[in-house]
Amino acid sequence: MRSFDRLKPFFKTVAGSRPPPFTTASTLADLPVSVSASPAEAKKKKKKRRRRKPSASSESSSAAGPSETAEIVRWNKEISGHMRWGRCEEALRVFEGMPHRTTVSWNAMISGYISNGRFDLAVEVFRRMPRRDRVSWNAMISGYVRNGDLGTARRLFDEMPERDTVSWNAMISAYALNGHVEAAREMFDRAPVKNAISWNGVLAAYVQNGRLEAARRLFDSNPEWETVSWNAMIAGYVQRRRLEEARELFDRMPRRDVVSWNTMVSGYAQMGELGVARLLFDRTPVKDVEQARKLFDHMPQHDSISWAAMIAGYSQGGLSEEALRLFIDMGRQGERYNRSTYTCALSTCADIAALECGSQVHGRLVKAGYETGCFVGNALLAMYCKCGSIDEAYETFMGMIVKDVVTWNTMIAGYARHGFGREALEIFDWMLDTNTKPDDVTLVGVLSACSHTGLVEKGMQYFYSMHDDFSVTPKAQHYTCMIDLLGRAGRLEDAQDLMRNMPFEPDATMWGALLGASRVHGNAKLGEEAARRIFEMEPDNSGMYVLLSNLYASSGKWNDVRKMRVMMRDKGVRKVPGFSWIEVQNIIHTFSVGDSEHPQKEKIYAFLEDLDLRMRKAGYVSSTKMVLHDVEEEEKEHMLKYHSEKLAVAFGILNVPSGRPIRVIKNLRVCEDCHNAIKYISAIESRLIILRDSNRFHHFSNGSCSCGDYW
Repeated sequence: MRSFDRLKPFFKTVAGSRPPPFTTASTLADLPVSVSASPAEAKKKKKKRRRRKPSASSESSSAAGPSETAEIVRWNKEISGHMRWGRCEEALRVFEGMPHRTTVSWNAMISGYISNGRFDLAVEVFRRMPRRDRVSWNAMISGYVRNGDLGTARRLFDEMPERDTVSWNAMISAYALNGHVEAAREMFDRAPVKNAISWNGVLAAYVQNGRLEAARRLFDSNPEWETVSWNAMIAGYVQRRRLEEARELFDRMPRRDVVSWNTMVSGYAQMGELGVARLLFDRTPVKDVEQARKLFDHMPQHDSISWAAMIAGYSQGGLSEEALRLFIDMGRQGERYNRSTYTCALSTCADIAALECGSQVHGRLVKAGYETGCFVGNALLAMYCKCGSIDEAYETFMGMIVKDVVTWNTMIAGYARHGFGREALEIFDWMLDTNTKPDDVTLVGVLSACSHTGLVEKGMQYFYSMHDDFSVTPKAQHYTCMIDLLGRAGRLEDAQDLMRNMPFEPDATMWGALLGASRVHGNAKLGEEAARRIFEMEPDNSGMYVLLSNLYASSGKWNDVRKMRVMMRDKGVRKVPGFSWIEVQNIIHTFSVGDSEHPQKEKIYAFLEDLDLRMRKAGYVSSTKMVLHDVEEEEKEHMLKYHSEKLAVAFGILNVPSGRPIRVIKNLRVCEDCHNAIKYISAIESRLIILRDSNRFHHFSNGSCSCGDYW
């Protein structure tokens, strides 16, 4: 079982029977639990402290000799260590037991209390300090800023006997984060010495508040910007869909990092320019964030831009655990979350379908006042759609004061993927009524809605009129949707005709859609042709080998199934293992087929055995044609009984309170037998079961599925 205790209290423990496929190999449990002394050393120190009473001179290090000075340094480190892990009372005991304290000791207490959310105690320590230095004043200014008290922060700033660059930067960032752009600029202009953080603070103020023209003038006035500044300017353009200006800056960058590439790739993808996005991604020199983290760790100071960029790097790189942990660390360091960091956290929760975590982020951004803006609102909307909570997604959609094309696209695609095609088309009609111009992505969502719901004629009407009605030229993704639409409907000849008459050659995704349709409709000959084309383009695509094997197995061609296994073995192609996971009380539980590691395995298996008997009495029959082994029927049924999604559903029924939906995620497409079984389970247990597989969402209720068995 995996433990993520150090994400508390913001996120509770996340655990499962094995690492889910979306996490890294390392876990938070690999980190040191404490940086304080060993128990034996701590015990000795406590004894020493009990023998000493603070003297009148205990607030200074002047009375301390060399050996005691070394002891004070160790105590200061111990205070910092306790504070780092939230042990405020332990830190206070060390502090109060010190015979001599330095200003560093007092500052460690102040910073520790602030980072742990005990600002009232930090204020008390600051008031008691016999002598304050700039670190003390700067920490308190940051604390007041973090608590939203800009007035007191400014008063302290004005009272400081001596200010440094950190002091000026703290106020610049404070005004910037709270939307006081002119005040931030005034502070910047008054600062006697400016460094990169000063410039970045004002730049961020302009960018985050939509003042792109002013941001660009400032940017052009400084020839020595750091990479993070270029990234902020580019991100500002991308967020407002001004890709030409973003690309112009990107092409001029003297040095690009992983965030630079990711921002441009994401921008093109969100605009529907998938071909350009793919080309840029292929050119990316480093597709992981290890180097970016090294640069981040070596930076002398971090501002909101650098934090946001690093979190975005983890999030876009699929390192969900690292992104969330850094998000928490950012808050503990006293940095205030901005729109970008909230968006990255929401995107990460969406990627792993962590609805409860995403809801907690939602609560925080409501308090911060970011909920109704397009940038954060769109991320929140996407999170609820991807987590299977389509009703909450619609509520978010309705609550957004301003809706841009991304907002409409997200809602349309969300309904489409959940199998509510008619609702998706209603949103599309509403979009047209508001005179919002559809783009490439909009039409992909519309065609997907038709495909998932079996609206063949409606889909063909949209496809053949999209150029004339919406000035959108059909691209590869639109053709793929149409091939899928025709294939699902059994119109395989029409799908082939469309592929032959396309203005470009079919890619592996299109042939994959045709192969899937061939399996559903039992056309082995066409399936073999589609598979052959796919193997020529993507010889290592294990999913296509499995799909063709399923086609052979359903036709009883066991020799061909064995040949496929031999071919995969000879080419070194390995089948991607299937996993299903479910989040219960902020804990993610992960299951594989026949899982024997989960702590509740005996309870789960006993429940499934009983459930299987009740299902069969209700008429359930195993779909054994999906088993890729030439064995007896009884053994096939046994192999199907403990698929990962069934284990996850059973665990959900046992642990999710009655009346609440059971939400399960699978990394592969749900098999026909599990789909059929879960329909029976939803009726027998009277539960709503929402399953997200690699292709779409399925809402099971009262013995039926939202897909209408059209999947």
